[in-house]
Amino acid sequence: MLEVKFHITNDPVYIENAYTVYLHDEGPCWIVDPGLPPQAEQIVEFVRRHELRPESIILTHAHADHIAGIDETRRTLGPVTVRLAREEWPALSNPADNLSTMSGAGFATQVDDPVDLPPGSTLDLGGTVWQILDVSGHSPGGRAFYCPDAGVVMVGDALFAGSVGRVDFHHSNGEALIRNIRENLMTLPEETRVLCGHGPETTIGRERATNPYVTHGF
Repeated sequence: MLEVKFHITNDPVYIENAYTVYLHDEGPCWIVDPGLPPQAEQIVEFVRRHELRPESIILTHAHADHIAGIDETRRTLGPVTVRLAREEWPALSNPADNLSTMSGAGFATQVDDPVDLPPGSTLDLGGTVWQILDVSGHSPGGRAFYCPDAGVVMVGDALFAGSVGRVDFHHSNGEALIRNIRENLMTLPEETRVLCGHGPETTIGRERATNPYVTHGF
């Protein structure tokens, strides 16, 4: 099994998992879902210490706790390409769509040049191929990233250990979320590692067997 490495940071409010994904020191990397402070600072320190070359900031979705660190990361590391499903682009600049208004403080990024992540396409990181999967429902354009050779999938807030993402937001769709989880995640090999947007990692087999939302829906 190919080894892909993941450095995880968390914020103290939502305990959101941001990932720096890489294969080896001095190589290319992705920054996935850089969130609230101090994550951007920690990510930059890790990238510099390991002499990594950021190729993209990749977003599973654009809720505030997953995008709050983008601007600081780009100011420090340079204008790294931001990749995000087209359906989520408005949330980069709209506090209502990224849900930051719920905390009483509207937030918008300065990103004006995002690149789409169409389902069914692939991304390459240092020779590893990642399939882009539709896991929308928690948000309008949720995406997961699956690397068959590494046996791992990054799912954002679509799927958690024993649970799934909230669907009580104005742009959520519970039926779509469960359908996409069943069709696009539960069909992966059962030993596949699942790296979630919050909480511990799990496996497809464990969630297929024990997750009540996967088996029964909402």
